[in-house]
Amino acid sequence: MMKILMNKKIIIIILLIAAIIILRNSPLADYLTFENIIKNKNRLLNLVESNYFISSISFILIYFAVITLSLPGAAILSLAGGMLFNIFPGVFYVNIGATAGALMAFIVARYLLGGKIQEKYAESLKKFNRELKNNGHYYLLTLRLIPVFPFFLINFLAGLTNIRIWTFFWTTSLGILPGSLVYTYAGRNLGSIDSPGEIFSTKVILAFTVLGLFAIVPPVLKKLFAKQKPEL
Repeated sequence: MMKILMNKKIIIIILLIAAIIILRNSPLADYLTFENIIKNKNRLLNLVESNYFISSISFILIYFAVITLSLPGAAILSLAGGMLFNIFPGVFYVNIGATAGALMAFIVARYLLGGKIQEKYAESLKKFNRELKNNGHYYLLTLRLIPVFPFFLINFLAGLTNIRIWTFFWTTSLGILPGSLVYTYAGRNLGSIDSPGEIFSTKVILAFTVLGLFAIVPPVLKKLFAKQKPEL
């Protein structure tokens, strides 16, 4: 039974890798570029205006697929969300697609590798797992708030831990909100920027870093107070 299960997991891993390689090298990848969004701006806006419901659902599903398969284009989609749906509906759709995609990537990583790692190294990971149980939400929130950490890598690595699915879900949804707001706002004013790189200036990244560091203050203070507490 165990052997059959392992064979299934190997097949799923191979299929996932194949899907990622095929999609990254397919014509579809050419559509998710800054230049293409600008070029097709009016056509896309007309499409949304003529069928808003289908357009919004399609947008969420595309975002979900991009995040699940760790494909490039999430930043471009966030810009497109602001451009096509305005700032606040855009943020809402981006958040649903990104959070759902991250959750799927997390679950897949846990199913394929996480469970096996936790089982094999249960004793060695005891202290680490205890720390995650107590403060894992602070760490995840910090990683989500600071935009320098690769989104797909956090999804994958979190899936290898024993952190709860609910904790991963709400920290992702909340943590990506500031960045999503910046991108959708920029998307609403798409004519004023020449490339996605202009959005996150040094000042903006610094502001998010400070915000992320604030999220990690509680566990740090808790540890400091625990060390200073006199033994009875």
